[in-house]
Amino acid sequence: MGNYILSLDEGTTSARAVLFDHDGHIVDMVQREFPQIYPKPGWVEQDPMEIYASQYGVMMELIAKRGLSPADIHAIGITHQRETAILWARRTREPVSTAIHWQCRRTAPLCDKLKAEGLAPAIQKTTGLLIDAYFSATKLAWILDNVPGARERAKNGELCFGTVDTWLLWRMTEGRVHATDVTNASRTMLYDIRRGDWDDALLARFDIPRTMLPKVLPSSAVYGYFRLDGQEIPIAGIAGDQQAALFGQLCTEPGESKNTYGTGCFLLMHTGETPKFSENGLLTTIAATLSGQPTQYALEGSVFVGGAVIQWLRDAMGLIRDAEDSEYFASKVSDTGGVYIVPAFTGLGAPHWDMYARGTIVGMTRDSGRNRIVRAALESIAYQTNDILTLMAKESGIPITVLKADGGASANKLLMQMQADISHVTVRRPAVRETTAMGAAFLAGLAAGFWHDIPEIRSCCSDAFTEFTPCMAEDTRASLLKGWQRALKAARAWSLEEEL
Repeated sequence: MGNYILSLDEGTTSARAVLFDHDGHIVDMVQREFPQIYPKPGWVEQDPMEIYASQYGVMMELIAKRGLSPADIHAIGITHQRETAILWARRTREPVSTAIHWQCRRTAPLCDKLKAEGLAPAIQKTTGLLIDAYFSATKLAWILDNVPGARERAKNGELCFGTVDTWLLWRMTEGRVHATDVTNASRTMLYDIRRGDWDDALLARFDIPRTMLPKVLPSSAVYGYFRLDGQEIPIAGIAGDQQAALFGQLCTEPGESKNTYGTGCFLLMHTGETPKFSENGLLTTIAATLSGQPTQYALEGSVFVGGAVIQWLRDAMGLIRDAEDSEYFASKVSDTGGVYIVPAFTGLGAPHWDMYARGTIVGMTRDSGRNRIVRAALESIAYQTNDILTLMAKESGIPITVLKADGGASANKLLMQMQADISHVTVRRPAVRETTAMGAAFLAGLAAGFWHDIPEIRSCCSDAFTEFTPCMAEDTRASLLKGWQRALKAARAWSLEEEL
């Protein structure tokens, strides 16, 4: 029995390899950023080979750094950015195009067509999702329609489709395993979340051959083996990053909620064995599910641009040198002076689902310098999260008094306090903030016998955390929220063709 679980976390902008011990402590971690491709306004792509090379590279670097042998690694877990669509040749294992990123909006016209056909109610009933360019189905259809010969090759059984987990699994097993887990399947807009199978009607509508789709397994299961120095290490856990974070936060009971502050922000509430469907823009999705366990469900709200607004301040605007500087400059002023930033760079997610809204800065005066703009950017993350949190509590009928926080931007203490004040909830941030990687580790460890069950994980793994409690006056909070709603209207109105 190896002493460690190796978790591979292929995020939106970087790849991590994280080594966990039996007590859930991070023994070591290696991280590497990889580039994004922006061929047209609203289009976002990645190189599939770069995705794999970055993840393989950090994995092997960590193994070499720690001097690990295959016997030291009990199992491998995989978690990753969801919805990004990759298509590759079954025989050569080579991609047929760039990967279409989850943030890419190129398929918005196809989504409009689907809505015009009246398919929205049926798609939500079957998949739990709303029609949006965010999800994988329209991305896959676009590749088949626009890459020469792709559709014919797909019909001949020559091509494989997968999200990032499936692509990594295929490469790591040298083409032996073409599979995904239930959480990722539930994000494609092709999967019947109650029946637990790909939906033939949706496959027919998008003209997608079933043969190119991966086999769907529980999140905690032995998928295949990675060969290292002539020995095999089981790949035993897979989950989309947000469901992995939910599991890593040990939100396994109905009502338990977390928000991941990453490139985007993703708020999930566990709802147990019963799917709850939203009437106001939340998604019904499958939560990480163990082998032999009934399917678990969650409600989800997605913010497309969360921590990415901090990257924008750094890379596009040049207002900060490092992401960590955002807290320093924002804390130099007590408020934004009426400035609001709506970072709808790729549209708005839940609960608005506006594919055409674009980024807006409103309320500026001559006094609106760098500090106020940086503070407004941080506040925009908290406002967007609050929109989802408020709706989720209303539709689930479960008040959210504690919100567990994780992700890179959760390290920003000012942002965490902003969230507590704006949402009037206690924000609880664990000592180990790599909860996405931890969730994948837990899933792999359970399948491979490293841990026996969830109670054992709860008892042996650290539960240390920092709490941020609300301290803002209610009238101030109400005024800020009113201003945010006005800013949202401005961002959504900008894309309208008619004059205002």
